[in-house]
Amino acid sequence: MIAHLRGALAASGADHAVIDVNGVGYLVGASAKTLDKLGAVGEQVTIHTEMLVSEDSIRLMGFATADERDWFKLLTSVQGVGAKVALAILSILAPEELRTAVARADAATIARANGVGPKLAQRIVNELKDKAGGLALGGTGATAAPGGGAAADAVSAMLNLGFKPAEASAAVRVAQDELGPAATLDALVRLALRKAAK
Repeated sequence: MIAHLRGALAASGADHAVIDVNGVGYLVGASAKTLDKLGAVGEQVTIHTEMLVSEDSIRLMGFATADERDWFKLLTSVQGVGAKVALAILSILAPEELRTAVARADAATIARANGVGPKLAQRIVNELKDKAGGLALGGTGATAAPGGGAAADAVSAMLNLGFKPAEASAAVRVAQDELGPAATLDALVRLALRKAAK
């Protein structure tokens, strides 16, 4: 699986960008907020990715932050929310705004996105409040998501392995406290898995 791309921004459109990595152009779908953060064509960029595989296609989605990628995964886990709708939501709401809307059960804010009606917005709030656990509440309490960088990527890796957000965040936080701020992604994930297994 491709976790991130680092290369030159070769082109961008209304809902996608092309990242040139050593002569190979990767087409990635992206939210408006991510596209705004990429900068001008020709600049070096790093983009977090999620690969979507279906019967008839393989698509790569790109995100400015690991937090945005994690929210994309949470959103698409809700029945009726596909990649297009998830990107529409992330185009109008930054992860912290989405986190606040879910924590406050503010379906009206989510319903502002294209393709999201009141019923779907309410379903998103109801389902994600349970799935997001401590992540939905932001930076308070022991289950809040650790800071960015390797810690955020480690939480994402734990989520991919099937851990609940609260469990993943707590295990990575303990691992980060033990290993220190300079810990590598590999070391964080290994120790977090050991901590979560206890």
